[in-house]
Amino acid sequence: MNPSPMPVSAVGANALRTITLEVFRFRPEQDPLPSWQTYQVPCREEWVVLDALNYIKDHLDGSLSYRWSCHMAVCGSCGMMINGKPILSCKAFVRDFPDHIRVEPLGNLTVIRDLVVKQERLLANLSAVKSWLIPKTPAAADEPYRQTPVQLDQYRHLSMCINCLLCYAACPQVALNEGYLGPAALALAHRYNLDSRDGGTFERMQATASADGIWECSFVGECSEVCPKHVDPAGAIQQMKLASSLDWFARRLGLGERS
Repeated sequence: MNPSPMPVSAVGANALRTITLEVFRFRPEQDPLPSWQTYQVPCREEWVVLDALNYIKDHLDGSLSYRWSCHMAVCGSCGMMINGKPILSCKAFVRDFPDHIRVEPLGNLTVIRDLVVKQERLLANLSAVKSWLIPKTPAAADEPYRQTPVQLDQYRHLSMCINCLLCYAACPQVALNEGYLGPAALALAHRYNLDSRDGGTFERMQATASADGIWECSFVGECSEVCPKHVDPAGAIQQMKLASSLDWFARRLGLGERS
């Protein structure tokens, strides 16, 4: 884990910029309702919002709760709403924001404490869409499931998802429909549907083509806009709509299921 930001005394005065961080607070054991708390934080030019939060935690208020791990936009755990936009706080450079920054938990998700939200919705939906390889044909015990680079390229970008939940916070359908599977889960289902080794497309369609699946997506596209790994879940969902429609017509014409 990266060391916490240096205290004020260890930072050159000419490199400091004091910002006001307005942070969402909710401690269920003592707060009947959420509130906002303001902190004055001296920041260096290269700091990100996560560094500012770590400064608060280490030097101003140890009771502040939030998630983070890698500080490298890999783990996906530090997603927050920063000035109203879902973003990884380790990618949100302070220099790109005004002197007043508002930080709150990801939207459309239940708050556990302060900036920490429940992740169960995504985890349940990943299970519902069977987001794992279902082998088309069993391989011999000593043989790998072989795949060419061209076959890998069909789905590789979809495998970049880090489960950060930014797309859930940005999606209006996630906000409106509690049962909606959501962009990340549907994109990962499509990742396995496109895998040449997989034979589970029809199994996944029981969930993905249901009333709470791909047809709930209104193609606003915000999920792809906020994705830090350029997975493009909105595009994946539209591709799944096309594949589902072709499967429906194939069955009606007596051609069986498309592979």
